[in-house]
Amino acid sequence: MQLINPPTSPLILDSLPDPAVSDGACPRRARMQLDFLLLAIEALDTSGSEAILMVVRELELQSVIPDRVALWRIRSTNPLRRLTQQQPLTLPEGKALVVIICYLARRLTGVVRQYVLTQQQLAEQEKTAEDDYYLASYLERFRTHFKARMSNRRSIEIGYGEPQDLDALALDCLAQLLFCTGTSGMQRLWISLFDGEVA
Repeated sequence: MQLINPPTSPLILDSLPDPAVSDGACPRRARMQLDFLLLAIEALDTSGSEAILMVVRELELQSVIPDRVALWRIRSTNPLRRLTQQQPLTLPEGKALVVIICYLARRLTGVVRQYVLTQQQLAEQEKTAEDDYYLASYLERFRTHFKARMSNRRSIEIGYGEPQDLDALALDCLAQLLFCTGTSGMQRLWISLFDGEVA
């Protein structure tokens, strides 16, 4: 698919390599994963959507994500969304989302680390996340966001139809956000999105 007038990349995006994808766009799995990580951030921080736009301005990413409508369009390239966009997610747009996710994940490091540790401790004690008020609240918010924005039919088709499936996804997102806060987290997250996609 030919991309029309792809956005110019700010300097901060230059640290992320361009993978050898034939159409110059992010694959389906990457589009889903980036949107899920943003959902997790919104479930962790009630000001998540506003924080995303604030980071866009702080990091001068407006040439890629100029406004709230553009952010909605970019996130709607996730094929599970109720209203999906047929336009591809360009590499600069995907890079911008990775930068935003990692930047916000670092701000939330303490909360993310605590939730991951709590989940591990509960598993060792053969308890569930529902046994911890704060972790259970995060999972409930994640499920609420997911159900409000994703197509129920398409979600069921790929295995996200039951509450326990969404809880597993939410916990997996926590682990990935913690991964983002580590050394070279931004580069590692970006490269991981293309595992198995690049020849």
